[in-house]
Amino acid sequence: MSSSVIEKKCLIPFVLVTSMFFMWGLANNMTDTLLAAFKRIMSMTDFQTSWIQVAFYGSYFCLALPAAIFIRKFTYQAGILLGLGFFILGALLFYPASQTMVYGHFLTALFILAGGLSVLETTANPYILAMGSDESSVQRLNLAQSFNPIGSISGVLLSKFFILNNLNTADATTRAGLSAEQLQLIQQQELSAVMGPYVGVALLLAVIWITISIVKMPKFSEMGESIHLGSSLKRLFNNPNYRWGVVAQFFYVGAQIGVWSFTIRYVMGELDLNESGAANYYLAALVLFTIMRFAFTALLKKFRGSILLIFSAFVAVIFLLIVIFIGGFVGVLALVGISGCMSLMFPTIFGLASQGLGQDRKIAGSGLIMAILGGAVLTAIQGQVSDISGSIHLSFFVPVICFMVVAYFGFSNRKIAIT
Repeated sequence: MSSSVIEKKCLIPFVLVTSMFFMWGLANNMTDTLLAAFKRIMSMTDFQTSWIQVAFYGSYFCLALPAAIFIRKFTYQAGILLGLGFFILGALLFYPASQTMVYGHFLTALFILAGGLSVLETTANPYILAMGSDESSVQRLNLAQSFNPIGSISGVLLSKFFILNNLNTADATTRAGLSAEQLQLIQQQELSAVMGPYVGVALLLAVIWITISIVKMPKFSEMGESIHLGSSLKRLFNNPNYRWGVVAQFFYVGAQIGVWSFTIRYVMGELDLNESGAANYYLAALVLFTIMRFAFTALLKKFRGSILLIFSAFVAVIFLLIVIFIGGFVGVLALVGISGCMSLMFPTIFGLASQGLGQDRKIAGSGLIMAILGGAVLTAIQGQVSDISGSIHLSFFVPVICFMVVAYFGFSNRKIAIT
């Protein structure tokens, strides 16, 4: 690894922090498959299942700014430990939720779990940016983020084999004809399958928490650093590049979560598969996402991040038009291909929007993480479009608009970026 990308003294901390990218990728994509799972378990509409993403990404919005204030007051290491603590608690709460069988209890567990992820992302992204020069920051963050989709693939595999494969094949019509006792028995078995992977992940996270707590991590700031939140927010708000970065991140995350959340549903309809079979295409999308994340990291040595951002956004729009108007197996392949385009976007938007912010970088990171709220708002809108129109195809116009906003940010940033 080139010293221009990461300082040698930061190698072990870099590896440990990068493991967090893996873990929240795992949690994010386990959650994406829950939409298809709860649709069958509780016979829900697309809009009702989208509340999973509202709870998940709504928590990101609520916890990001407090997390930024916390790491300004204490250290990056303390922020990571706090985030892991919430992550573990939320995952463990899946057990009592599976016993009560109340949808709202699962949403509560997800809200707490996602709060932990919000703290982790608010901490880890600027921490990685600080582990070297500003000029190599976008490439360094893309490298760390390359391990995020590996976690995503792991999350989908866990969901496929331990959750989706254990769903009863009875559809909503069949379940409506069952007695209350028969339906409850089926749902108990299915919700126990949902609970298992989350509790297992919580136990693994406890080991990681202990490891990070005993390793000496660089601070890059002094504990008790004075906080001038008002002046920091004012400077950030007056920075047009940062403002548009937050907007682009909001729409990008909305596009990513919308595309991934409804992939299984789309594939089921186009190829006449069940949830487990359709999950194979979701898995293929994540494998492509992973490969392209490493490929884009290499391309950033030769091309501006802003130029690559514009290119990938326009290709994603072309693929989405194929998804909407052509469909079938070709539409499914195009839907998978969108993940290759998306692989560049989150870390590149984050890095480009964060450059040159100096002491405001920690607070700036919270705004870029709060923008993950787009995953809740725009996924819910996409679910509504699907329900109202009766066509999941038409719902993909929502991410079309999102990628156009991302392309605009790349265009506006093309003379500012340092990559």
